[in-house]
Amino acid sequence: MTQSKTDEVRVQVRIAARPETVFSFFTDPAKMVRWKGRSAQLDPRPGGDYRIDVNGRDIMAGKYVEITPYSRIVYTFGWDTPGNPITPGSTTVEVTLARDGDGTVVTLTHRGLPAAAREQHAMGWQHYLGRLVKAGAGIDPGPDPFADPKATMGH
Repeated sequence: MTQSKTDEVRVQVRIAARPETVFSFFTDPAKMVRWKGRSAQLDPRPGGDYRIDVNGRDIMAGKYVEITPYSRIVYTFGWDTPGNPITPGSTTVEVTLARDGDGTVVTLTHRGLPAAAREQHAMGWQHYLGRLVKAGAGIDPGPDPFADPKATMGH
C-alpha cells in the first residue's frame, strides 16, 4: 500500500483477482459489506446513491458520478453523521482498476478533504483496502474492528 503526501489521499494496492471481480466489490452491496460496512445501499450509476452504515453510527454517503465498468468509479463522499464537517457530497473519491498480469492494481484517490482530516482518512482507506485485498482474492478478511459500535472512525 502506498500513500501520497499531497493535498489528496491516495492509496494503492494489488489484488489477486481480475478487474471484473474487483469492480463488483464496489458496486454489489453484498460484496461491499465483505470488506467495508455493516450494510450498504448502492445504486451504481451516475447520480445514484452510495450509502454505507459502518457501525450503526457512522454513515458514509454520497452519489456516484462516473461508472466505467471494470476500470473506473468516481463518487462523492461524506459522513451523514451529526456534527461531522465532511458532509455527503463535499469530497470526491476516484477508484481506478488496472489489470496487472492475473491481478488488479487498485488506486483510490480521495480529493477535497480538509487538511486536518487527511491522516484519519488515509488510515481508514488503508484499513479498508487491506480488507479488500483479502476479500477480492476470495479470502475472508475476518470481522471488521471499525464495524464495532464502540469503534471510533476518528471524527
